[in-house]
Amino acid sequence: MTSTDPGRPVILGVLTLAGGRGMVRLEERLATPIREVWSAITDPSRLAAWHALVEGDLRLGGEFRIFVEADDWEGTGRVTACEPPRRLSVTSRESEESWRGGRGAAPFDESVEVRLEPDGDGTAITVEVSGLPLEPLAAYGAGWQIHLENLASHLAGRTPGDTEARWGALIPAYEAQAASLR
Repeated sequence: MTSTDPGRPVILGVLTLAGGRGMVRLEERLATPIREVWSAITDPSRLAAWHALVEGDLRLGGEFRIFVEADDWEGTGRVTACEPPRRLSVTSRESEESWRGGRGAAPFDESVEVRLEPDGDGTAITVEVSGLPLEPLAAYGAGWQIHLENLASHLAGRTPGDTEARWGALIPAYEAQAASLR
């Protein structure tokens, strides 16, 4: 659902339902070769520059700890698929301590799958996040779009934009999508 109206933000994600839970699917084209994108999503030092602090094993079956500073979210995860440089799939769950200190949904198992395909001199990226609670689904859509935009900024050598302003621009469109699912 991409907007061509200059007054409306480009929306990269589509919200859907799967098995009674929410799902966000985002698609984008990055002007970066596939191996560079793969490195940015699997190298902990690069992940820290655009998304989260990750410690642990990011190979198939590996377990890791993650801290997403922008969301004040801390949890653990496991790599469920790793096919360099085309597919990475992980599951994660927020820690009880992090949840008690925050304001979000109770801890749940979230699955994130990233697929990469060469696209000329760039990369087509698809991100699917599933297992999401329905009530805050719009927030997950806007949040994951911001993460994807931060990845694009990182790859282009730019600093991420103003997250709060971006959130304000994106959330109405994602709220409209979530309302249409009810």
